[in-house]
Amino acid sequence: MNKAKNYPQLPNIVSQDEWLVDRKELLVKEKEFTKARDELNAERRRLPMVEIEKNYVFDGPYGKQSLLDLFEGRPQLIVQHFMFDPDWEAGCPACSLATDNMGHLAHLHARNTSLAMISRAPFSKLQRYKERMGWDIPWYSSFDSDFNYDFHVTLDESVAPIEYNYQTKDELTQKGVPVDSGGSMEVPGFSTFLRDGERIFHTYTTYARGTDLLIGTFNYLDLTALGRQEDWEQPSGRSDGQGQTWLRRHDEYDDTIESDSCCHSKQGDL
Repeated sequence: MNKAKNYPQLPNIVSQDEWLVDRKELLVKEKEFTKARDELNAERRRLPMVEIEKNYVFDGPYGKQSLLDLFEGRPQLIVQHFMFDPDWEAGCPACSLATDNMGHLAHLHARNTSLAMISRAPFSKLQRYKERMGWDIPWYSSFDSDFNYDFHVTLDESVAPIEYNYQTKDELTQKGVPVDSGGSMEVPGFSTFLRDGERIFHTYTTYARGTDLLIGTFNYLDLTALGRQEDWEQPSGRSDGQGQTWLRRHDEYDDTIESDSCCHSKQGDL
């Protein structure tokens, strides 16, 4: 039987010997992909860097803190640009999934790298949501800072020209990406920084599907026959139109009320 109600393209049923032939053919491609990924990572490390000259100040557990403080004395810093608008009462479900997948920070610290989340919502809201989610990741508010606008994770044409994933508003509009909301719009991303003494350098930022590799749940699902079960995914994409609405915060899966919509499900190939 090769079809099911919601998954019309299930794999064919074959013998173990037939399966092994196909599996070995795929293994060759996987090894090629691994080599290409390693080369791409090396190229990423060779990117030039830009010195951060603006004095960003955030609200954190110890009051006002600088970007330098977020390094916690280590030479590297990874920042999750966590979508949390000041008017929201809860953080973005997809950003929450990314945070759920971060694991124990001791492994990053062992390689002299700190990790922090930064959002525009007031620090008090971040603290309440952090407690609800059971996280211990450092989290800071950029509410009174230009940080989100400078790194293009809050889009507001009244503050700065719209740019996302290195594309202008016109380029995004031509692709059908809804960026003209008439107000501010939160979008996801990750940035990395390097410091030399008190000098801070921006080395890398990725947005949209570039964050996929950082979400272990997606990578686990990519190993399975049904995959992520998204509408866009082939084969085994859902036929009931529910692929893009499955994601919820980890304490909401038993709720009958659908979770908030999120721009992550609308990014396509951005």
